[in-house]
Amino acid sequence: MGRIAVMGAGSWGTAVGKVLADAGSDVVMWARRGEVAAEINDDSSNGKYLPGIVLPANVTASTDPAEALSGADEVVLAVPSQSLRGNLEQWVELVDEGAGVISLAKGIETGSLMRVSEVVAEVTGFADERIAVLSGPNLAREVAEGQPAATVIACTDPDRATRLQNAFATRYFRPYTNTDVVGCEIGGATKNVIALVCGIATGMGLGDNTMASLVTRGLAETTRLGVALGANQATLAGLAGLGDLVATCTSPLSRNRTFGERLGLGETLEQAQAATNGQVAEGVKSCTSIRELARRSDVEMPLTEAIHDICHEGGDAVEVAVRLMGRSTKPE
Repeated sequence: MGRIAVMGAGSWGTAVGKVLADAGSDVVMWARRGEVAAEINDDSSNGKYLPGIVLPANVTASTDPAEALSGADEVVLAVPSQSLRGNLEQWVELVDEGAGVISLAKGIETGSLMRVSEVVAEVTGFADERIAVLSGPNLAREVAEGQPAATVIACTDPDRATRLQNAFATRYFRPYTNTDVVGCEIGGATKNVIALVCGIATGMGLGDNTMASLVTRGLAETTRLGVALGANQATLAGLAGLGDLVATCTSPLSRNRTFGERLGLGETLEQAQAATNGQVAEGVKSCTSIRELARRSDVEMPLTEAIHDICHEGGDAVEVAVRLMGRSTKPE
């Protein structure tokens, strides 16, 4: 694939830009901060987000969205789910006719309760076959280091998914295709919330039995919601579901798990944010919309409810954990 615009120069956007460049595309990254763009252009690095990683020569950057999007065959959206709509409304007229869009964001939009692909469709007016999502067990640092990883590219058009698969495939990054956009997006959104729970458990000093139980029950929550919304259950047992969940819940490289761990140590949201480079974990924002989406779909999600209580209703992490364990017993 020729020229690809990556709109967002955070850790994951930068890692994906490197993957695409290693696979042979010319990559232009849009960076909000001038100093980030300058470092990418002058030093082939993005030290704020991925220190020590050398970017290929065919990765350049700009703070001008028009420059980044000009002539792009594909547009990779690498901004957080809650800020996507506002950014995309400014960019949509700059996207070349016929260019496709692929989203990296993992979340449910607050208020509308839309998945990211639905937000993209509403803002752009693009048909579903022009919109794809990428989701899987992909920790940015490890991918940028070239450690072997797999992912899922989902699009309702299987031919386009295959073209994107070829554009992302490298010796270390293996994409699989899927047409289940709903399943991939629900798996990607809910895993951030479950990772907060697992982080809290780690901060409280709880061990592997607890962790395994939380991951398993978290997968059950995710699957119930996904199936209720039309997802294929098999998708949530695969890379975009279980795979992403395990990586995000267990790795210290996961922002959501690390954020949760600070809460489990007794810190406030503000203290946890300060300890994670001033960034709020996606699950803190998305838990409210996921909870509402579950309630609207009549799906029970006790772990999601617990995180919402802790993050937005002043609930104490230890007390909430005790309450979860006190739920009535029932068949699995």
